[in-house]
Amino acid sequence: IGRHCVLPLVARGYRVHAISSRVLPEEVSGVSWHRVDLMDAQRVSELVAKIRPTHLLHLAWHTTPGEYWTSQENIRWVQASLSLVQQFARHAGRRVVVAGTCAEYDWRYGFCSEAVTPLNPKTLYGVCKHSLRLVVAALARQTQLTFAWGRIFFVFGPHEHPARFVPSVVRSLLRGEPARCTHGNQIRDFLFVRDVADALVALLDSSVSGPVNVASGNPVALREVAWAIGRQAGRIDLIRLGALPAPCSEPTILLGEVGRLRDEVGWYPTYDLSTGLEETVQWWKQKME
Repeated sequence: IGRHCVLPLVARGYRVHAISSRVLPEEVSGVSWHRVDLMDAQRVSELVAKIRPTHLLHLAWHTTPGEYWTSQENIRWVQASLSLVQQFARHAGRRVVVAGTCAEYDWRYGFCSEAVTPLNPKTLYGVCKHSLRLVVAALARQTQLTFAWGRIFFVFGPHEHPARFVPSVVRSLLRGEPARCTHGNQIRDFLFVRDVADALVALLDSSVSGPVNVASGNPVALREVAWAIGRQAGRIDLIRLGALPAPCSEPTILLGEVGRLRDEVGWYPTYDLSTGLEETVQWWKQKME
């Protein structure tokens, strides 16, 4: 998501200082990249003291599929995130937005509203995100910070980890192989990654505080997503619904209420599911050539 936030930030007039622990991207006008590991508290402290940023958009976390739900890296990320926000506040930072997750909600309710749905995370990942929000919110109340929390639902698009649902189906079909799926009856809320990034930037650029769902608000069954990818790739015949067991812990429906995002932040998506999947399939085609 972070890489897609850079241009929307520049478009809104921000002078961007972006942090990556990996190889730095190509230079873009208005953007300075810094190769820093956020786990290195000393380096983070030195960088924040040097830049003295007014706004902070924090997205980094451990998100490797198959690991992140239960990994103890989540605890380290709570620590690193708190250190980053503390340094930001110490050096006169004004506005902070942090990426949260729909995994903070009690999934038994299905339809997730910031104001109504109980928070009852069942994984270490969800608990750590929820705990970070509580601490940063308390810190903001004691300092000059304004704070918003973007609860992200289901993201897809270029650069996604190949083991996740959408790219796993896309890659199988582009290789001419069967795309093995569960029954696909699960209802989810998908938002294209460029829209997710733009929504988070809009939230940063607003005065809205507290949790805000970053979602489409549109329910779609996973089988419909798989078929849509099949149509884009021209290989719908290779979709194999029911070839994999559905995890018993998965909720039947997980959908975000987006009233705050639309009415208070004033943000609306540019992409629908079809146009987002079209761009995603084309990106993977080029990458796999």
